Amino acid sequence: MNNVEPSTEQSVQCNPTDSKRRASISWDDYFMGVALLSAKRSKDPVTRVGACIVDENNVIVGVGYNGMPRNCSDDVFPWEKNSNDELNNKKLYVCHAEINAILNRNLSKLKGCKMYVSLFPCNECAKVIIQSGIKKIYYISDKNKNKIDTKASKIMLDAAKVVYESFTPRKTKIVIDFDDFNYGSSLNNSVSNLNISESVDNETN
Repeated sequence: MNNVEPSTEQSVQCNPTDSKRRASISWDDYFMGVALLSAKRSKDPVTRVGACIVDENNVIVGVGYNGMPRNCSDDVFPWEKNSNDELNNKKLYVCHAEINAILNRNLSKLKGCKMYVSLFPCNECAKVIIQSGIKKIYYISDKNKNKIDTKASKIMLDAAKVVYESFTPRKTKIVIDFDDFNYGSSLNNSVSNLNISESVDNETN
């Protein structure tokens, strides 16, 4: 008969609340979620786009959404684009999400960073992305792929070797419920549930 030596290892019985949580969102879903949440800040009545820039250490270094420049009141400047008055066109004034994210950066250089954005960048944004040193773009919608500005954008990005990739989330919906973090209490008289999966790119910028 073989003698079995008693094990010197101790088994640890973990309480479910003491063990690692397995249901956390992925890095990519997190960063695209930040981009979509940023889009909620846009005052545009039709188009809402958000962008999030991340460095090689998975640190967010810039976020932005489409809106009017500083000191240009979004209550005064136009939000329409089909006016008979040529100057009454939002395209002349709105700063796109990608450019705002780059301008809002907290690094001196963005070389090698990634950008997560809800709508494929236009040609003007592509120029700034290339000049900033960003090397990869994750996007959700490419519905303007047949428009000339998007075609020009891809020609420039390809020439500059900036990789772009359609984003596939692991989770199709992320819900932010403020009550989940107000432990033991309820936030009264407030809208506490925000579904960031709502469409944010109903048309082009």
